[in-house]
Amino acid sequence: MTVTQKTILVTGGAGLVGSNLCERLAREGHRVISVDNYFAGTRENHITGVEYREGHTKDIEQLVPESPDIVYHLGEYSRVEKSFEDIELVWDLNKTGTFAVLEFVRRRGAKLVYAGSSTKFADGGSGRDQSPYAWTKAANTELVKNYAVWYGIRYAITYFYNVYGPRERAGAMGTLIEIYRQNMLAGRPLGVVAPGTQQRNFTHVDDIVDGLVLVGEKGEGDEFGLGNERSFTIQEVAELFGGEIVMLPERAGNRMASIIDTKRARELGWMPKRQLAEYVDAFKEALPNLERPVSEKRVLVFTTTFHPIEGPAERALCSLMAQLPDIHFDIVTAAHTKEALDTPCAIPNATVHRIGFGTPFDKYLLPILGREKAFELAAKHRYLFAWSLMASYGTLPALAVRHGKLVPLLVTLADQTLSWYERLFLRLIISRTDQVYASLPEQGTKLVSLRERMKARRSLGAGDAFANQIRFAYSTVLAKQRRAS
Repeated sequence: MTVTQKTILVTGGAGLVGSNLCERLAREGHRVISVDNYFAGTRENHITGVEYREGHTKDIEQLVPESPDIVYHLGEYSRVEKSFEDIELVWDLNKTGTFAVLEFVRRRGAKLVYAGSSTKFADGGSGRDQSPYAWTKAANTELVKNYAVWYGIRYAITYFYNVYGPRERAGAMGTLIEIYRQNMLAGRPLGVVAPGTQQRNFTHVDDIVDGLVLVGEKGEGDEFGLGNERSFTIQEVAELFGGEIVMLPERAGNRMASIIDTKRARELGWMPKRQLAEYVDAFKEALPNLERPVSEKRVLVFTTTFHPIEGPAERALCSLMAQLPDIHFDIVTAAHTKEALDTPCAIPNATVHRIGFGTPFDKYLLPILGREKAFELAAKHRYLFAWSLMASYGTLPALAVRHGKLVPLLVTLADQTLSWYERLFLRLIISRTDQVYASLPEQGTKLVSLRERMKARRSLGAGDAFANQIRFAYSTVLAKQRRAS
């Protein structure tokens, strides 16, 4: 069958769904243009024959002088739990960017295929308000429909259900299946967020692309659900992989169930063909041929002070450790006072290694003596990751362990004011860590520009998938403490 060549624009064309869609459209002979700011996408996903334009969707008019026949708008922020701490980015990408795309479509006369979010159908419809991400996506679907009424644009709205497959990623913006796959490859446990009975529908990216192409050709209007009706609990998914499971604390925005409706997509001739269990089985069959390291369920933590001298960050750590009894925490800290030297750790799954002689001067010894202690511990144990709390004196030995022992490093900031020398220090280390987390928006504003923060929130090193899951739990504890105070 001869396919009429079209000019097709894909926003987010270097992401999981976007890159697979670009590949399919280019193979069918269309002229394909991608606009991507590479916040979540990567140049490793580039497809031969596709034209790539780097930039924000709010600048789409300048980036794309052409008048495409179809615009697939996939280039938005797309993580639920993480959106609570990234609300500035969520608004910038999902509201400002999408408004510009709608104006572009209106002026150019293109058909818009918008990737809505199935989160708005979750938990009886209350899912639309459970996170900044869910709300912006639900509001955008209404805006798309209003543009059709106000300006007569042609549109179709699709809804994805937990996409997995080739070019999926782990890390800060990762998806569950790839996070589990990476953890299995690295010999790390699989984190299951409590209660573990949350229901999800997992859909292979090839099935999503099949649906998008059909909807682009024939679909008009709303409610094109693209998802596999077979649902799994998160616990069942972990059991499919068969790895060691660690239960993690509950997280905000973690919906319990979703409603899936694929009627309109099926009326076009679409149906899912790939199954999650088959995908996982194929992955597991390749495992015996791989030499995989096995990590202990152990985390190496660096903090300037610890109980009995503690602030919000240390209290949140203690609360988190109590909720994770299956993980052992080695804490390298400055003694700071004589009282601390004589204070045993009351948390059974934590060992405190105090540096110094019990004086305030001990914090200056932490970068040197803490480094020696860290290498001693890293020689004995294979850690899941290293964690620098408060990004202060303990970050230097943490960096040494990261580079010397290749332990993934997470740096977090709690309720702390950043002085000029702390900001300078953090700017220097961001590129050397695997992830930086600022608990307060003003910290990020003072630290680096919005563009640089977008880069800093990415997964910069291999093996940080489990560290990222722990960090989500930690940020939830910090937020609860802040609300209670």
